Amino acid sequence: MQYDVIVIGAGHNGLTAAAYLAKAGKKVLMLERRSVVGGCAVTEEVDAKLAPGCRVSTASYIASMLRPTIIKDLKLADYGLRMVACDPGVQAAFADADVVGWWSDENRMRAELTRVAPNDIDSFFAAEEELKRLAAYLQPFFLESPPDLYAKGMTKWAQAWKLYRRFGGMNDDEVAGLMRFLTGSLGEFLDKRFESDKLKRLILSNSLYGKHGGPYQPGTAMGLLFHLLSGGDGEQQAWQGHVIGGMGAITQAMKSACEDLGVEIRCNAPVSGINVANGRGTGVTLEDGTSLDAGIVVSNADPKRTFLGLVDASALDEGFRKSVAEIRMNGPAGKVNFVLSEEPLLNGMPDDRSKSQRSLFTLIPTLQEAEDNYNACHRGDLPDRLWVDCVLASNVDDTLAPSGRHMLTCFVQYLPYQLRNSTWDLQREVLGDRVAALIGEFAPNMPASVIARRVITPPDLEATFGITEGNIFHGDISLEQMFCMRPLPEWAQYRTPLGGVWLCGAGTHPGGGVTGAPGYNAAHAILAS
Repeated sequence: MQYDVIVIGAGHNGLTAAAYLAKAGKKVLMLERRSVVGGCAVTEEVDAKLAPGCRVSTASYIASMLRPTIIKDLKLADYGLRMVACDPGVQAAFADADVVGWWSDENRMRAELTRVAPNDIDSFFAAEEELKRLAAYLQPFFLESPPDLYAKGMTKWAQAWKLYRRFGGMNDDEVAGLMRFLTGSLGEFLDKRFESDKLKRLILSNSLYGKHGGPYQPGTAMGLLFHLLSGGDGEQQAWQGHVIGGMGAITQAMKSACEDLGVEIRCNAPVSGINVANGRGTGVTLEDGTSLDAGIVVSNADPKRTFLGLVDASALDEGFRKSVAEIRMNGPAGKVNFVLSEEPLLNGMPDDRSKSQRSLFTLIPTLQEAEDNYNACHRGDLPDRLWVDCVLASNVDDTLAPSGRHMLTCFVQYLPYQLRNSTWDLQREVLGDRVAALIGEFAPNMPASVIARRVITPPDLEATFGITEGNIFHGDISLEQMFCMRPLPEWAQYRTPLGGVWLCGAGTHPGGGVTGAPGYNAAHAILAS
């Protein structure tokens, strides 16, 4: 065969898998349907006609859990990757013209809490310490295959011993705490621990990104642990960072690493199907009819697109196809990206905040409003009070736009994939108007400063990036779809029922976000097979 491995999809996990496979001596071909690599981690112009040269991270927009091991192994810094820590890592704006930051420096955070939550100071730091300690127990699982629930014999005993070594040192309180955070509700945790509404909303603003379920639904406390995992090149817990050049700079660095390792990358090469003979993948067929052979096919597409779209139904057991079809997708989020003529002047922003410290702010609802928003979204309605996370990327990175232009990217939480009484073609610009109007309530100069914008709905995410139902995580990040249950409990080690066909995308363990972990784990599982 001409290639040892064909990788479908040049998102960051596909690039990661391809790089490690090529490092091990495999001849790798990567196929990308778009004209640019990167998947959802790309930097693109918002509107080439109205605002030429004004670029922004189109979909994913902040680096948090990109694995330090991958940064080092692939020498991404040598290929131009630069990240600048966000500090504060989270910043919430309130209707009373108050702006509250979540600072990495303990003294500065104490001062902030003294102002807005004086009765919660000790509780906050105790909770933060507990969460960091519990998150550290989960950290090693990110860069390894999850336990195999169907293992037999010595393999099963070896896995049990590894789990014991990982968790054997936990005391009873830690075990109970971990179970509470994995299964409990975020809202109940916050209501029990804290008095201040502003502190609760500050914590809420960083805990449910892209997830199904309002804050009072079981399993939503899990986000507290995930956002305290380490990231960046310094392995700092709870690290978040701006990427110079936008998120596309991560995948461009990965592309360069792949090419230097001998990976052949073809863009504008959409795959129409995975070729199967005698229960084994033998290569792929492109939409133009070209057939390409390889002993191993690795799909960076989500499980539904892979098995229900790229594999002929006759090649798979009907029960397996049914289980794949039942994976919860239905992406609940979208984006609105703006080019502005001036920086939004946020009501109440302290005068001593630097440009970098003014680069992000979240317009966060109350816990009950967030619950109501999700219920509206679940019914197929646009919520009354939008939840909008804003990053003024050009305040940190002047490479994104010429002088006099400002780049604002906005993540909108709790949007229905399908509208109940309308269509997204009719409501796309309505959403853009509502996001601009909401920001205008907090930064009155913003709506009149809009030069160009791009509204990206859940169906737009699907159409542009090929992610089923616009789910940015390739499947909801609820406990029943995580760890050894992802994407399915029988097939959670990157293998599939088809010999030689593997998964490496966010639909596998440990899930979504720009981490590179699924690609890393898949490559190592393939090499160990």
